[in-house]
Amino acid sequence: MTFRADSVGVKAHERRWPATLAVALVIGLQFAAPEQIVTPLRPVLAGIEVLLLIPLVAANPVGLNRDHPALRTSAVALSVVLLVINAGRLVQLVIAMAHHDKFNAGQLIGSGVLIWTTNVVASSVAFWELDRGGPFARDPEHTRREQPADLLFPQMTGVPGWDKDTWLPSFVDYVFVAFTTATAFSPTDTMPMSGRAKMLMTAAASVSLGTIAVIAARAVNVL
Repeated sequence: MTFRADSVGVKAHERRWPATLAVALVIGLQFAAPEQIVTPLRPVLAGIEVLLLIPLVAANPVGLNRDHPALRTSAVALSVVLLVINAGRLVQLVIAMAHHDKFNAGQLIGSGVLIWTTNVVASSVAFWELDRGGPFARDPEHTRREQPADLLFPQMTGVPGWDKDTWLPSFVDYVFVAFTTATAFSPTDTMPMSGRAKMLMTAAASVSLGTIAVIAARAVNVL
């Protein structure tokens, strides 16, 4: 059985730090949001996100070594919080524009980039945490019971050059799924199999489409 490995011998599908870095980026981006889409609860929400992230980093700073039900709950809760906050930010943007709040070009583009980027990152984390029961369940070296696949990657279908019985997705694979969903507004090479995967993909595509539509409509109005 062969896997891609990094310089310190951590298998690609076992790395925790890419997901941690992505979440930290999203939390930081919230403080760069234009005032029209900033909620008074931003410090509280950011604090909740940090509190959910701390135990995940403390238990598994680089690789996935320690598994515990509380960590699983914290990880799923974190991805849900990120998605809900970002959807709320899009609603705030729509309301602000409906009330004819003035946005200059920089604020409009900044708002759109923030919402779209957060949507991709949060969806990536959610896919990573949910697919087949999470990263611990996907790894045969851990004891957590694997669930049916939520996403059907091409490498799982017997594509030449890939062993479908041993290949495991890394966080980068889930980033790609989230990115293509946000740009194509639909599945591309990876198909959703479960109901929760379909709902998550629908939500991600809807937020992306809504963000682009709002910005496009505003740009046309300005012109």
